[in-house]
Amino acid sequence: MKRNPRIVFMGTPEFAVASLKKLIENNYNIAGVITAPDKPAGRGKKLRESAVKQFAKQYGLPVLQPVNLKSEEFNRQLKALKPDLQIVVAFRMLPEIVWRLPEFGTFNLHASLLPDYRGAAPINWAIINGETETGVTTFFIDEKIDTGQIILQEKVPIAQEDNASSLHDKLMEVGSNLVLKTVDLIVENKVKTTAQPERDLPKKAPKLNSENTRINWNDKAENIHNLIRGLSYYPGAWTQIGLQNDETKKLFIYKSRFENTGQNEPVGTIIAGKKDMKIAVKDGYIYPEIVKLQGKKMMDIGSFLNGVKNNTSLKLNF
Repeated sequence: MKRNPRIVFMGTPEFAVASLKKLIENNYNIAGVITAPDKPAGRGKKLRESAVKQFAKQYGLPVLQPVNLKSEEFNRQLKALKPDLQIVVAFRMLPEIVWRLPEFGTFNLHASLLPDYRGAAPINWAIINGETETGVTTFFIDEKIDTGQIILQEKVPIAQEDNASSLHDKLMEVGSNLVLKTVDLIVENKVKTTAQPERDLPKKAPKLNSENTRINWNDKAENIHNLIRGLSYYPGAWTQIGLQNDETKKLFIYKSRFENTGQNEPVGTIIAGKKDMKIAVKDGYIYPEIVKLQGKKMMDIGSFLNGVKNNTSLKLNF
């Protein structure tokens, strides 16, 4: 392969920016960038550009923002970029007409050790499931989701104090280096791929929604704690809490600790003091430390309790 291939980079969030930055720093030729259309955000619903677009503009890179990846107009524009290689980091599923275009293929960076945690939220689910290790994988895209031939993998330990945000940052950095190594191998014609192992029940990473982010207080304390850290700081594990005057609101819990201890309180019982609060579960207690009440700002638990007129009136609705 020629030493400086024309690369088209596809990505949208901050996670993808690190890989694009790494390629530019190493003098690779970025022929163009594909990212999501600008979206309305905030109270004013002003259009917000993706993190990748904002970064690409700093370097004067051509940016395409297709709504439909199968449209004739987009594919005409993509072909005009004459890509030799395409790289995908945190983007959409590509139609075959797109991923088959470059002579040297299209590869993807995925934030897990495939075949485990295929899907939209691999970082979150690795923590939610209590894993102590995860990693990143580069693979050539094929017609299915996250199933292609593996190029490289690198393992990353998950510390007990990690949450989704801290693990995101670790994998973003390790992943950007893996993207660079992968491109180097492709350029040097040294790529040796391996098929993903066949598993009867590979662990999955489905899209997060209001149902699978809701706290199940009938679960074990450690599982609830892992759900909280696996969804912190976005989108947040949540529950319904009853306040004074029978008012019920969503309460997001972003940080907690847990205790496995014998206790006789009914599951969901809130025991609150002036500066701390614990919630009874079947095998111990959950201690919320950073929370956000619906319509309010994120705050420590002491500040939350300070804003509640009667702590004894707090109760969970689950």
